Amino acid sequence: MRIAVISDTHGNCVALDAVLDDLKSNSIDQIVCLGDEIQGGPQPAETVERLRALGCPVVMGNADSWLLTGQGDEMVEPVTETQRRVREWSLARLSGEDIKFIEGFQPTVEIALDEKTRLLCFHGSPASFDELIFPETSEDDFQRMLGVHPGCVMCGGHTHLQQIRRIGDYFFFNPGSVGVAYNRHQPGEILQMDPWAEYAILASEAGRLNLEFRRVPFDVSSLIQVVLESGRPNAQAFVAQYKRA
Repeated sequence: MRIAVISDTHGNCVALDAVLDDLKSNSIDQIVCLGDEIQGGPQPAETVERLRALGCPVVMGNADSWLLTGQGDEMVEPVTETQRRVREWSLARLSGEDIKFIEGFQPTVEIALDEKTRLLCFHGSPASFDELIFPETSEDDFQRMLGVHPGCVMCGGHTHLQQIRRIGDYFFFNPGSVGVAYNRHQPGEILQMDPWAEYAILASEAGRLNLEFRRVPFDVSSLIQVVLESGRPNAQAFVAQYKRA
């Protein structure tokens, strides 16, 4: 069993297409998506179209829920006026069928790896799409957020950070972000995005587990052109995050 795990596309279908092209050269049995797929980027409808065509299970992320409801925990993640405007713009580009599709995203997804082992998929943690797991998260908080799930490899997104960490006899991993990869410790006032899409491949065979983190470059100039032609609010600021000296 070989599973491609993707997460956090945030409406960047240029990056998602790069990942899907990369997967063509891999023998994959299943794709699973950990959420935050639509809101933020210049291609909300295109991203929905790709996911619908894939037919893969998709977890509900905090940004997906906020797109649908306009409600979220602002103590955890404050919402800016620009984000509200982008949400309205995104909704205007989605059909009723698109909205129904997003409403079908699931809180968690489980996939059998073999007779004894399952993959438990979520966005932030199994209990909440808002919870944040970082490498520096204390062991007590890490164990509390993930809870007790015997026989499970666990995977979540949300932090846009590729990482792996042991839990019991198995491990937790984050595949990184397809559409908004970045270094959260970078200096400077303008956040600079990485010119690649991140995902992971988990393989299970005869009791052996293998995890591969992948980074796939995408055409940044194409993304910039899409942004500038899209009508997305605050497009210039978005583009500035990808321009390097």
